[in-house]
Amino acid sequence: QVRVVESGGAMVQPGGSLRLSCAASGISFRLYAMGWYRQAPGKQRELVATITSGGSTNYGDSVKGRFTISRDNAKNTVYLQMNSLKPEDTAVYYCNARWGTASYWGQGTQVTVSS
Repeated sequence: QVRVVESGGAMVQPGGSLRLSCAASGISFRLYAMGWYRQAPGKQRELVATITSGGSTNYGDSVKGRFTISRDNAKNTVYLQMNSLKPEDTAVYYCNARWGTASYWGQGTQVTVSS
């Protein structure tokens, strides 16, 4: 059984930092590209960051220079370090594991940036 579980969401003040974690089980984690996506109320889900099995990264334009994605294959976990958070970063953040046609999503974790 495949499980993708996000954690680390919270409420934080503008300018603050937060680290999200996503633990995957039931898959050969090292083979999978991992990604973070987010969805704000009334908006479409958008790309935040992805990391390939080889460690190459890609970021959405709105988070470049502020967010960093990383992975620990020994722990089957991908991280999203978020710095200089803005109110517009408020959203549910979803983790995705993808390999070929296989794609698995987590249930999401809420991030709220507000003073």
